[in-house]
Amino acid sequence: MATQKIQIRLMSLFLCLLLGVSCKDNTKETTLIKPFDQLSEEEKRNPENALSGIKVNEKLQATVFASEPTLTNPTNIDIDHKGRVWVCEAYNYRPDLTGNETNPKGDRILILEDSDGDGIADKSTVFYQSPELNAPLGIWVMGNKAIVSQSPYVWLLTDTDGDDKADTKEVIFKGIGGEQHDHGMHAFVFGPDGKFYFNFGNAGGTITDKNGQVLKDKYGKSINTENYKQGLVFRSNPDFSGIEVLGQNFRNNYEVAVDSYGTMWQSDNDDDGNKGVRINYVMEYGNFGYRDEMTNAGWRANRTNLEKEIPLQHWHLNDPGVVPNLLQTGAGSPTGMVVYEGRALPEVFWDQMIHTDAGPNVVRAYPVKKDGAGYKASIENIMEGNKDQWFRPSDVCVAPDGSIMVSDWYDPGVGGHQAGDLNRGRIFRISKQGEPYNNPSYDLNTVNGAIEALLNPNLSMRYLGWVSLKDIGNDAVPALEKVFNENNNPRFKARALWMLSKIGNNNEAYIENALKSDNPDIRITAFRAARQSGMDLTPIIQQLVSDKDPQVRRDVAIALRNYKSDQAAEFWATLALQHDGEDRWYLEALGIGASNNWDQYYSTWLKKAEKEIINSKKGQDIIWRSRTGKAIPELAQLASDTNNPIKDRLRYFRAFDFNPDQKEKSKALEKMLEEEQLSKEGQGSDKELKKLVLTHLPASYLKESTLAQEALKNALNETYGTEAYLELVQKFDIPTENARLLQMAIKEYDNNLGKTAATLLLEQGGKKIILKELYSGDEKRIYPTINALKGIGNSESIAIIEEITFNSGLPIMVRKEAASAIGSSYSGEDRVLILLKENEIPKDLIASAVSGVSRAWRKNIRTEAASYLDNTKDNDNPLPSMSSLLGMEGNKDKGLEVFKNNCAVCHQAGNIGMDFGPKLTEIGSKLSKEVQFISIIHPDAGISFGYEGYLINMKDGSTLGGIITSQTETDIDLKLPGGSTVSIKTSDMASMKQIENSMMPTGLEQSMSTQELVDLVTFLMSLKKDS
Repeated sequence: MATQKIQIRLMSLFLCLLLGVSCKDNTKETTLIKPFDQLSEEEKRNPENALSGIKVNEKLQATVFASEPTLTNPTNIDIDHKGRVWVCEAYNYRPDLTGNETNPKGDRILILEDSDGDGIADKSTVFYQSPELNAPLGIWVMGNKAIVSQSPYVWLLTDTDGDDKADTKEVIFKGIGGEQHDHGMHAFVFGPDGKFYFNFGNAGGTITDKNGQVLKDKYGKSINTENYKQGLVFRSNPDFSGIEVLGQNFRNNYEVAVDSYGTMWQSDNDDDGNKGVRINYVMEYGNFGYRDEMTNAGWRANRTNLEKEIPLQHWHLNDPGVVPNLLQTGAGSPTGMVVYEGRALPEVFWDQMIHTDAGPNVVRAYPVKKDGAGYKASIENIMEGNKDQWFRPSDVCVAPDGSIMVSDWYDPGVGGHQAGDLNRGRIFRISKQGEPYNNPSYDLNTVNGAIEALLNPNLSMRYLGWVSLKDIGNDAVPALEKVFNENNNPRFKARALWMLSKIGNNNEAYIENALKSDNPDIRITAFRAARQSGMDLTPIIQQLVSDKDPQVRRDVAIALRNYKSDQAAEFWATLALQHDGEDRWYLEALGIGASNNWDQYYSTWLKKAEKEIINSKKGQDIIWRSRTGKAIPELAQLASDTNNPIKDRLRYFRAFDFNPDQKEKSKALEKMLEEEQLSKEGQGSDKELKKLVLTHLPASYLKESTLAQEALKNALNETYGTEAYLELVQKFDIPTENARLLQMAIKEYDNNLGKTAATLLLEQGGKKIILKELYSGDEKRIYPTINALKGIGNSESIAIIEEITFNSGLPIMVRKEAASAIGSSYSGEDRVLILLKENEIPKDLIASAVSGVSRAWRKNIRTEAASYLDNTKDNDNPLPSMSSLLGMEGNKDKGLEVFKNNCAVCHQAGNIGMDFGPKLTEIGSKLSKEVQFISIIHPDAGISFGYEGYLINMKDGSTLGGIITSQTETDIDLKLPGGSTVSIKTSDMASMKQIENSMMPTGLEQSMSTQELVDLVTFLMSLKKDS
């Protein structure tokens, strides 16, 4: 590592010169290294230039602690009590997708140490390496032990002889989904309560013990996809027993961070390109809205009271029962997080989250302020790869001296499970200007030493302090009491309180005393400790139920979830009466607390509040959030209140979807269709009201209601030609609408409305009238009909198109149009090859059939079909080397035209293009120029999660290919290339299989010149987040 140290020192010297900081060199004057934008591509990647392309907060100093060749591809780090950095490497990251080479020895866990105190690692030890270790995503160090997270496993590795080598490996958990996947199991962290906190993303699914038995939570529910949704947050005892699910319905919650009060924070990633990355305060037992709570439908599915913007729609934020987001940060690939409770950095960072986001190449802090029962936050950048877009921060940890370490995956791209570089990786140290790296040392065998360790900002040190104090027991109580009573730092007080609540013979007395504190955070900590200790909560809740602080009351409300007490309903009603009508955090805490007790809690509240409560926003919120049939009279009253415009009543109609009483809500909705109610609506509003009722009325109830049948008839007439019309036809299955569906398919043949109309028409037995149109001789209607049919891809639509193709009595141009349309779907592509192989296609139609598959995403389809053309010898179109491509100048405006002609059929850039593949609106901020080229030339190298292709074989023998945008037990929405969507009943499916390759066609670059390719990438690089 000596060579690396020299490189790092040279780089540090350069930074001093660049920043105007005095650096002593006793030998000679140093020549200033060139600025980053003047370096060659090769020079930019050298470790001595690691910081020259990164903007560091002016209050801070960044230095390189370690870099390649010592380490590569760090996914996660931890820092032990000795100040050593433990690194999870991921050289063997997704080779099946990336095509990269692998190390047969497996990935490594390294220990990097600065043995001479100069702030640069000079010793590297391989703690563990095994062929079984492949791209682990998490590590948590506990003295001589380390918990390593790598789906499907969580392992406990132990060094039994002190040589910094793992001697034993124990399976703690297994059965976790997301093997070789970013959305699997993530790192464990130590909480102030002595428990472990961890999470997995939405590929996790379930978790079992080492024997394969599915784990159950504290309420006896199996932890699986039947009981919990998507990404989950967990807590367990330090022996891994007593597992709890603390939050659900995240997408890829990467790492949970816990502060000294026991409050949880984490980040979550959106479906790539939708500017919806979020930071969350994890409210205990909350639902965080990635999927529809009731149907599991995706965020793209239409729903009443839809949020105005996609980043908000993404998390179902207008739905009752969804915890709000603390902050949304735009597009990104969020990764590691820590709560910084040290004092070695400037005050703006004290007690705040620090977070890495590899997408926009940034390390940030999120200064938080209390806001009612929740919080609000701002952003303070720490490091930003404003010039070097290979900077991909993957994790951040606090060292024992209070500085922080940041790991850098260092790669040209991120997202889509890519790895463009296997040989680089860095660790940066962040501190105040000129602060050396000094590691404190404590005698953990003494009370004072263990106390110092407990108060240290480093979690591994804190863990060892906790363990030592637990072992010391009662003898540690006086020193802990002194911290609680005399220390001015409330977070230190909280840590002491947690410790006191776990040891000694008088722990309840400490909790009771802390409940009287003037500091609401200490009262919250005491209440949480009381819940964990098993104390009788009734007198404590009685004391806190009217606490002046809404955050204290928030925690009390949450504690009423499944709480068994005769006074529980009265407590909840008292809390609910203190809702101010503005605080969504408080409202959701009330909802969580009422789970499984809504009937009793709601009735008690309504009785205490009296009927007038419905006229206040605070009462209306409770009604909207409720999950009981007892609330339907009030909910219906609000939904039908003509004193308010319908747009202000949409939330109440949406709330019907979450109410479990099917019979009563159907009756209430039907009543709104009565003439007396409709007459109260203003002109036009009565029509909208009918549509809303029909949208939320169960289809099975239609036969029982003549009012609903009449309303449906009118609504179909009023909405004809719109998406709303198609939704009604699909929901209620109305064959009498077939003639109008045909007219709509013809008129809207070139967009999703026409394709959906044609699909519904076939589903409702409309083949006969389609054929009649195709044989009408009216080419102005024949061509649109063919185009509406293409892309549907079921056996019936393909058979109709083939019939027109092979009918020699029809005009040749009509037949060519049909021949070209055969291959416009996945099944159709296969069918074209079969017809060509069997010589079924007439010679004068072959070119048309082949052209119809020229944009198939399967290269073998395009290649084989083209072989049936005359003069099909391919003209070689070799590309220049990557370095040559990177050096070529492109034209952004010309690139836009290339995008429109080649990419817009599947991608959106701003308002241009179709919504099929990942949105590219900010792709220039997320991918480097090199990766833009790689993604076009080798699309299989990375597939964004949520954009995997699926093949669905139907019972009628047809096959559909596309991306699943919404999936429930009974229905699937499949988005087809071009952006149209087809709805499929799962009962009509024979099988479904995920496609291994990208749905983006390979060989796309061959359809354009080299200059056009460079222009295209220049345009894509211009698509960046607004600064």
